[in-house]
Amino acid sequence: MSDASGILGQAWRALGGDAARLDRVRGIGLPPLPAVLPAARLVHDAIAAAALAAAELAGDDGVIAIDPARAATAVTSERWFSERGAAPDVWSPFSGFRSAADGWVRTHANYPHHRERLLHALDLPAGAVPAELADRIRSLPAREVEGLAERHGALAVAVRRPGEWARTPQGAAAAAGPLLRLERADAPIGWRPAADASRDAVLAGLRVLDLTRVIAGPVAGRTLALLGAEVLRVDPPAPVEPHWQHLDTGHGKRSALLDVRSAPGAARFEQLLVGANVLLLGYRPGSFDVAEIAARHPGLVIAELSAWGWSGPWAGRRGFDSLVQAASGIALIEGASDALGGSGHPDLTSVPGALPAQALDHSTGYLLAAAVLRALADGRGARIRASLSRTAAALLDLPREVAPAAAAFEPTVTELGELITAAPAFGPRSWPRPPRPWGGDPPAWR
Repeated sequence: MSDASGILGQAWRALGGDAARLDRVRGIGLPPLPAVLPAARLVHDAIAAAALAAAELAGDDGVIAIDPARAATAVTSERWFSERGAAPDVWSPFSGFRSAADGWVRTHANYPHHRERLLHALDLPAGAVPAELADRIRSLPAREVEGLAERHGALAVAVRRPGEWARTPQGAAAAAGPLLRLERADAPIGWRPAADASRDAVLAGLRVLDLTRVIAGPVAGRTLALLGAEVLRVDPPAPVEPHWQHLDTGHGKRSALLDVRSAPGAARFEQLLVGANVLLLGYRPGSFDVAEIAARHPGLVIAELSAWGWSGPWAGRRGFDSLVQAASGIALIEGASDALGGSGHPDLTSVPGALPAQALDHSTGYLLAAAVLRALADGRGARIRASLSRTAAALLDLPREVAPAAAAFEPTVTELGELITAAPAFGPRSWPRPPRPWGGDPPAWR
């Protein structure tokens, strides 16, 4: 039986699920993701929430058991991805922890335009090298770097202690309310699973419009595709998603490009909405008028994702898993002990570190998929919200437990043509279809 106060219990309660169903989740071990914080528990429970919701929708009362190796492989997928035998360059040399005049800063510059903005924000030339960036940040207070980045649309945050973050307006806002928000509408969705649908193909015939990027949102869409949904990912023509990252989260989907800000693009987008059952949105709050979309399409399940949440002074900011870890205090908890102080206490570290996976991203993606599945079970339109910062707050609130051993595990990978990628975290052992090239499909339903 699952701990009702843990992540699975919190999510299931927030989504209005029958608490008795939690008994169907049987633990067979946590993913081998050693950390100070119970990241392995977070990952396990988020994946289990999606698997449990899929089983409920299919009317399947069987046992849910999340394989530890499959879960660990799925949330560290960048380690196992290769194309024609070549592994990707996951992190830009301009991304990472940098020592500031009074602490630490975490930068994120994996996209070229984010690197350009970061250099511009810190008054560095466009051709500056990582060492020049490090020298510049070392000369400034961490909060000043954070402010300069925000004013110029760049990505850098000061590394904070957990208690410090909790006392800020944004930290308080991030921790408020349930882990997931699900508000149901009165209009029917217009889709129901087939009477004989299996757990692994329960979403056959469902249409999902996926407007998300990077990891969390695409993982949610990929999970729905795994369960049989027709998922159409739509991106603007620019900026281009990193090639490997698009493929790593694109299994089972089609990929189309569409400029929704143009008149023809907006008209096509409306046509897609008319035919959709689910809309996944992963852009910053305010990028779309979600209330207006919901009013026009009351039977649509709209699932929104953000980095920092929907209230507080950072609500409209850009963000990524690594930045949320840094701002929330996770980075210092997971860092190296202060060699001078010698305390060895994880909350008193001076050198920041990171979770053994981008666990906030992946876990929030599975939780978002679980919320969509729960909304579909009710048969009505809905608005769903999840955020990386709320997931981080939930992780920080969990009791510490003995971390899984750092033993090596056999990754569960699958070969798809020239690609080797992580296999699904649950359900079918492989993906229904390989990922499609960026923009390789028309912006239309089949």
